[in-house]
Amino acid sequence: MAAGDDKAAGTVRRQPGKPLLLRSVPGMPQDTLRRDTVDLPTPDGPADAYFTRPADGGPHPAVLIFMDAIGVRPRLEEMADRIAAQGYAVLVPNVFFRAGRAPVVPDLVNRLQSEERASVMGELRPLMQALTPERLAQDTTAYLDFLDAQSDVAAGPIATTGYCMGGAMSLRAAAQYPDRVVAAASFHGGNLAPDDPAGAHQGASRIRAEVYAAHADNDASMPPEQVARLEQALDEAGVTYTSEVYTGASHGFTMSDMAVYDTAAEQRHWDAFLGLLARKLPTG
Repeated sequence: MAAGDDKAAGTVRRQPGKPLLLRSVPGMPQDTLRRDTVDLPTPDGPADAYFTRPADGGPHPAVLIFMDAIGVRPRLEEMADRIAAQGYAVLVPNVFFRAGRAPVVPDLVNRLQSEERASVMGELRPLMQALTPERLAQDTTAYLDFLDAQSDVAAGPIATTGYCMGGAMSLRAAAQYPDRVVAAASFHGGNLAPDDPAGAHQGASRIRAEVYAAHADNDASMPPEQVARLEQALDEAGVTYTSEVYTGASHGFTMSDMAVYDTAAEQRHWDAFLGLLARKLPTG
């Protein structure tokens, strides 16, 4: 798709109007953002996504956010807005789009923090298992095609980040598009380096991006042996990276809509990720 061919790249579901005022976030400059829910084309049907960027028309460098298992919701939109306010065009796709529009599982945040947690995880597991590396690669191409077709998105390098299951997706995208992805991050990522030939760490030799990986403390989905395996793969591949365990922080520490939210760890995550963007994908 040609750059600037917005109509071919997806359907906007927001009525045209004035740019929306950025919701107030402490320490963040006030600005106007253009926010849309879009349907972007994929070989398996339209994928809904949240797309936010400065309202000045750009073009702005792109950041692709891979969601956690809870999915696209106000918290992830708020986080995307915070990045967009720094001068980026940010896309947050619903990676479970084959199962329906977000929220795929209704009332997920509340149910995960109740006695229903075990049954909810049972609902999520098939969705995660269905998103194979092959499907994810196909979808990542569609996400980049959408960004490339937007007139307010800058051509060339992009950054990726992911939360929970999205951490591995961020690393896989960096391996799939080594000439495009210049910065890749993972926050409280799960199963980044399982003892499995299909693990995300196996693509380390193809990564040219600078990588930042922040691990939750005492996280059953990313135990010390997986942290060590990830670091070994990145070392052997010669990747420039930072891998840190946030002591005392639980899995999901960035998510303010969950009981595990940790204010200090979230701020540390912002300092790390925005610093990575400033180094590798500056807006100036």
